[in-house]
Amino acid sequence: MTAGERGRLGRFTDAVLGGARAARDKARDLRDEFRTSDEPERALVAPLLPGQELRYVGLAPVRVPATHKAGRQLATVMADEFVDSLDPKVLFGLLNIVNPVVWVDAVLTPVRLAAGALLLPGKAGVLAAGVPEAAEPEPGPPHQQVQREPIPLTEEQEAFRALFRLSLYRPLADQLAEIAYRRRYVFSGDLATLAGSLLLFLERYNGTPLAVTDTHLHLLRMGPRPDADRPDRRQPRVLWSVRRDRVARVDSERGATGLVQLTSTVVFDDGSWIRLTQPGLPDDQSRFLTVIHDLPGRRPKP
Repeated sequence: MTAGERGRLGRFTDAVLGGARAARDKARDLRDEFRTSDEPERALVAPLLPGQELRYVGLAPVRVPATHKAGRQLATVMADEFVDSLDPKVLFGLLNIVNPVVWVDAVLTPVRLAAGALLLPGKAGVLAAGVPEAAEPEPGPPHQQVQREPIPLTEEQEAFRALFRLSLYRPLADQLAEIAYRRRYVFSGDLATLAGSLLLFLERYNGTPLAVTDTHLHLLRMGPRPDADRPDRRQPRVLWSVRRDRVARVDSERGATGLVQLTSTVVFDDGSWIRLTQPGLPDDQSRFLTVIHDLPGRRPKP
């Protein structure tokens, strides 16, 4: 091999090694960039939970997935039969609701227990302040306008209606039945359960991460973390809570996107269940799986 050939080979080797080092350094930078910590969120949330050891705060909103195998099967089987169907009578029949008035009271009970002070009329009014009603009568030509009277509600029912932004002009039972019908393939199908009360808050609020303490599972109202150069003005609020001993099992699995999505089915001791999707980075998912390690259930392989 001539000196020139050796020189070219040396330069080629240096280029390859330099590229490898650059790729390694870039991978290290990316790994460091995607390392996450929930310390800022824990500092904000801890004062809301006196007497509890806060072990985890999620960094991404929790959602119920829009589609699910059972839901697709249900839609296929029922589509023709219920093609007309947001008729509340059909919905009540589907959900085996015999007495809608009793059913609404049953729905109020777990939400009342879960939300606590949030259901007080004054606070519910404050929460709903500044937000237009979801289903006000639509304006139309003067000759077509029909005056609609709000449906009378008790003070507690009005607080419930305001909190979940339900219409003043339609029976609560009808609206709740429609929520249950729409979401029944991602939860147990009965709003008068722990899973049902959790679903109501997921329907109502955006930006709802989970928090886990030594004694409870909480759903929080808290926006995303601001950029590093901006002040953190978040004011988290606890929307819903349940004792850990009421969680019978948590079955978790990573979706097709693996590194950025964790799906968990949470089963409660009243037999109800709800399927939650947590978009998040591996560090966040790992923290969540670590803090629920004492609960029965399946976990994804590392």
